[in-house]
Amino acid sequence: MSRRIDKSWVVFASVENDEHDRCVDFFYRPDGSFGFEEFRRDVEDDGAWTPLAYHSGAASPSSRAAYAAAEAAIAWLADILRRKPGLRRDPPRS
Repeated sequence: MSRRIDKSWVVFASVENDEHDRCVDFFYRPDGSFGFEEFRRDVEDDGAWTPLAYHSGAASPSSRAAYAAAEAAIAWLADILRRKPGLRRDPPRS
């Protein structure tokens, strides 16, 4: 888990680009809000996922809103989700 995602937040979906060097994690927080963060993975970092931006600071009211915000902010994500709609997941119901 990333240094930028709090341990109390639950990641419910991860979407990688075709090159497998970029990833977006979608999560929900105990307060009921949703968010996302983008990461990169480079050989020189021993394959560790490194946060790219500070998207995780923003809160969305739903998973759908978090996906929309992520697609607007991250250029490659919309294309991946359009081609592979099964990667778009909702959080489990409790």
